[in-house]
Amino acid sequence: MKNETERVRYMRRKSDPEASMPLLKHLKELRKVLMVVAYAVAAGALGGWLLSDPVFAYLARPITHLGQGFVTLTPMEAVLVKLKMSLVIGCVIASPIIFWQLWSFILPALKQNETKLIYIAAPCSLFLFLCGISFCFFYVLPVGVKFLLYVGKDAVETTTLLSKASFLSFVLTFLLTFGLVFQIPIVLLMLIRGGIVTPQTLAKKRRWAFFIIVLLAAIVSPTPDLMTQGLMVVPMYLLYEVSIWLGYLTARRRKKRLAEQE
Repeated sequence: MKNETERVRYMRRKSDPEASMPLLKHLKELRKVLMVVAYAVAAGALGGWLLSDPVFAYLARPITHLGQGFVTLTPMEAVLVKLKMSLVIGCVIASPIIFWQLWSFILPALKQNETKLIYIAAPCSLFLFLCGISFCFFYVLPVGVKFLLYVGKDAVETTTLLSKASFLSFVLTFLLTFGLVFQIPIVLLMLIRGGIVTPQTLAKKRRWAFFIIVLLAAIVSPTPDLMTQGLMVVPMYLLYEVSIWLGYLTARRRKKRLAEQE
């Protein structure tokens, strides 16, 4: 009987090899998605090469407004910075294609209610990410850069030398960190909607939440100074409070949905 079952399975695999290898099919689809994303980013990077200089000049405004310039430490630094800037711009230009390809890859695996949730969560997540980047660039970065450049200058006379490569890495890390930090409401609302936590629990644990936020800001902050960490703690805790109030609405809708299903 066992041999007969194995023979039937073998004949099925032989007649329809792809039906017995769903993992291989998923890998092929993933390879296709990655190839399209790579081509889109490469095409965007070509346009980004033309925009790299003005975009870098705009990102360097917190430095240039202080009368500070840049130096190049290696012969390849200017070209590598331009390439890195072009790649970043290419990712931004290709972002609609990237999101579409990722969405088309995960959509078949989602249920109807999960699809509706993604339709709401994805735009909100993108909006909060852009808010985090904007808040960092227009408010946190100028204050942080000014503090870091001038702290300790009264003690001894110093000359500040900034390279383009180090500054670009510093700015991109700053922007990305704040963009991810602003995803706190999305994460908490997902947990509340899934019934993992409740808004009442989040409200009762405010003190622990504030302690964790301070600790997290100290870990993920691109700089070790207390001023930058404080500028990160304030929006994180405000987003936590907003998540609690939005969580009450989410929990109420979840109870209503469960009652309708029963």
